[in-house]
Amino acid sequence: MSVPERAVVTVPGPGGCGDYATNIALQLAGAAGQPPLRVAEILRSRLVDEPSVSDVVVTGPGFLNLSLQGAASAGIVDEILRRGLRYGHADAAGGSVVRLRCAADVRAVVVADSVARVLRSQGDSVRITCDGRPAPEWGSLLGVDLEDSGAPPGPTGLPGLPGAPGQGGLPDVPDLPHLDVTVRPVPASGDPLPLGRDAARWALLHPAGHDRPHITGDHLVQRESNPLFRVRYAHARTRALLHNAADLGFQSEPGPVHDSDATALVAALGDHPRVLAAAASHRTPDRLARHLVSVADATLPLLPAVLPLGEEKPSAAHRARLALAEAAGTVLAGGLSLLGIDAPHHL
Repeated sequence: MSVPERAVVTVPGPGGCGDYATNIALQLAGAAGQPPLRVAEILRSRLVDEPSVSDVVVTGPGFLNLSLQGAASAGIVDEILRRGLRYGHADAAGGSVVRLRCAADVRAVVVADSVARVLRSQGDSVRITCDGRPAPEWGSLLGVDLEDSGAPPGPTGLPGLPGAPGQGGLPDVPDLPHLDVTVRPVPASGDPLPLGRDAARWALLHPAGHDRPHITGDHLVQRESNPLFRVRYAHARTRALLHNAADLGFQSEPGPVHDSDATALVAALGDHPRVLAAAASHRTPDRLARHLVSVADATLPLLPAVLPLGEEKPSAAHRARLALAEAAGTVLAGGLSLLGIDAPHHL
């Protein structure tokens, strides 16, 4: 039986219940040759034994509705704060040795640079080889590592250990799989350099590789209509809340957060490692960019309830919400760094 590439987990819709809902039983039913409700009941019997799950209810044609133990969201937040910007990264090197090849086109070079960053986050060793000589300003203005571009690969394949691009040489590692990957995104319709590093990289990376990016001034607009602004604004707000909470004399502390606004955010944060793994596996940094927009859009509704109002004293709920906001800011900053984009504390 084939297993779907990804299981979609969302906030329950009309008729649903609990914290999260998924249609995975409907996806599996056809390949299993079983009715969706039968598959859903089998999955339910397994899920209810998970220590982080308090209840599983089957609704409609076979939707699974999960309720989590109060400590589940706290566990995700605690892991993010413990791992920091490396949340979702592989614990150690030892993946594949990858040579990324791209054309001497500004979008192809930027996409290859970001793909290399994401691959390194998953433990792969990467070198970029460019077919042609990239323009020098792509390095100076867009932050692309051009040290090895245009040069033939070395005898071992690919220098560059997980970490900063262009870092040192790579010894021969015959036990690891060696991959040759060509990155071929559709070229941009204009020159992104006038946008500056951050907006230009976002304009080139946010659309899927098969879509043509439109290079316009909209990427510089400081409004909600600009996805990059929402991502960086959400990050800056979380940093400001940490500063404001310190002024009020309290700090973040992971704990259960039962606010309805927190449900989608916890789901998005918990999904971050899977998104990084998928972006690496499919060489698609656009998946990461769109995920960051989802995290930002789930973060912003939570923020007004983080700090005490008026004469209200900070409580465990405020500390837990602050920790959740801090975790969201951490994921946003870490994701932006893999796209080669800064996450300023102030906008």
